[in-house]
Amino acid sequence: MIDILVEDELEPLILTVERTGERLDKWLTSALPEHSRSVIQRWIAESRVTIAGSVAKASYRVQAGDVVQLDMPLLIPADLVPEDIPLTIVYEDADLLVVDKPAGLVVHPAPGHVSGTLVNALLYHVPDLAGIGGELRPGIVHRLDKDTSGLILVAKNDQAHRALQRQFKERSVHKVYLALLDGILTPRQGSIDAPIGRDPRNRQRMAVISGQESKQSRPAVTDYRVRAYYEGFTLVEATPHTGRTHQIRVHFQFIGFPLVADAVYGHRKSRIDCPRQFLHAHILGFHRPSDGAYLEFTSPLPADLQTVLNGLHV
Repeated sequence: MIDILVEDELEPLILTVERTGERLDKWLTSALPEHSRSVIQRWIAESRVTIAGSVAKASYRVQAGDVVQLDMPLLIPADLVPEDIPLTIVYEDADLLVVDKPAGLVVHPAPGHVSGTLVNALLYHVPDLAGIGGELRPGIVHRLDKDTSGLILVAKNDQAHRALQRQFKERSVHKVYLALLDGILTPRQGSIDAPIGRDPRNRQRMAVISGQESKQSRPAVTDYRVRAYYEGFTLVEATPHTGRTHQIRVHFQFIGFPLVADAVYGHRKSRIDCPRQFLHAHILGFHRPSDGAYLEFTSPLPADLQTVLNGLHV
């Protein structure tokens, strides 16, 4: 089975060398045992590995204290099966779709989720998604967590994919999320400017990393505006200006107001009954690749989250 490389907004993997003398390819293979040495060498040859901002060679001898950054591609199985999974499509033209993703739907196939994903549904809805070198490209431009609902943008051909991806990189895409926070957040409007990287104590999590460890993080900025106060909780509109993994969840946890029912970054036990992390991709705005026209779409809170709000006291 051939894997397809999808250029997505994946966070780079940042590792710190603790011993001196090994070849870079050998050291990375031992640090990432789930990948073969030949795969590691291919990524190095593709200039995906940098040290101190410079592209590294496989033969480089690592030094203790080196910070190694790997822009790891997302691997998607090539034998994906189209599946007739219902999609809520709020906009579609010849170049793109805007889908209102329900909570619980995984975007990309991954270990444990090889079917039943948004990609499987898209292949059924758009069977002629553009190919690259004869290989199928699913067209995902950005991602949402499995338990985050709301608007997601999908390209239907290579040209549109490149144009939309460029807008994300230039930070010209307008994204607003609705999030319910545990606690009363003041002031009513503000900005969180705190770099995010892999949590050195738990590689499965992200964290705000500053100070001497800041080389292992990337800039991240989230603006917020309070939409409503409830008894012990705050509903905010959050606007991320960068696309870091779990950015909104990490930023609000960092300032002491984690998202309600966030099993990873929130309190161990939620004070209210909420079926999932309270996070919804509410507004999505971008420039249409075909003519540059600005389009903006809004997705209301889904029923499960609206029911949570209805049960709170103002």
